[in-house]
Amino acid sequence: MCLELAAMFRTPPSDRSGYLVEAVDMGVKRGNRWIFRHVNLTVSRGELVFVIGANGAGKTTCVKALLGLVSIDEGSINRAAGLEVGYVPQRLVVDPTLPLTLRRMMTLTGRFAARDINAALAAVGLERLGDPPVANLSGGEFQRMLLARSLIHQPELLVLDEPGQGVDVAGADVFDDLIDAIRHEFGCGVIMISHDLRQTMGSGDDVVVLVPHEHETSTSDGVGEG
Repeated sequence: MCLELAAMFRTPPSDRSGYLVEAVDMGVKRGNRWIFRHVNLTVSRGELVFVIGANGAGKTTCVKALLGLVSIDEGSINRAAGLEVGYVPQRLVVDPTLPLTLRRMMTLTGRFAARDINAALAAVGLERLGDPPVANLSGGEFQRMLLARSLIHQPELLVLDEPGQGVDVAGADVFDDLIDAIRHEFGCGVIMISHDLRQTMGSGDDVVVLVPHEHETSTSDGVGEG
């Protein structure tokens, strides 16, 4: 892991305490149908919390609600003041004909010093690649590039939307180990959206399981918490 990137973070991990985001009895519905209900979730600094469920269970909607991007219909959400969030999407399609290189991709969301770009790439193990075309990156390398683009913004909370999609098992395991090292060294909280129960075994601090709701009066308000 990269000491230069650790120095970029505004507050040393040892000085960080308290929750980053907290949901109490949270629910969201569309029309007469509850997307999910009774979600209780807290993410503190250095913690990894999984949000898992089948397709249609409302995983992405749940995380958007936590971040204030979707209104809730019941319950409450508390967020740390000035919370800085980094987001790693499930997939990002880049036209292979575009002349984009690894380091150019790092600057698409802002201007950063070469030292900071190098530190972010080193933190995810990509500094050895030099500056290849993005189209030449493997699936695992591409995901690590997206992670580096989030880290360079010094987030307190990282949100990863099914980062294992399109990556082989070995690559997914490497990525999971990387996330574990990052959250411990930099003290940032992590929310990982997933449908893979194997991934959650023994690697997270909490697991929230979302169960789809069919209608408003359903008796299976089923949100399990690990």
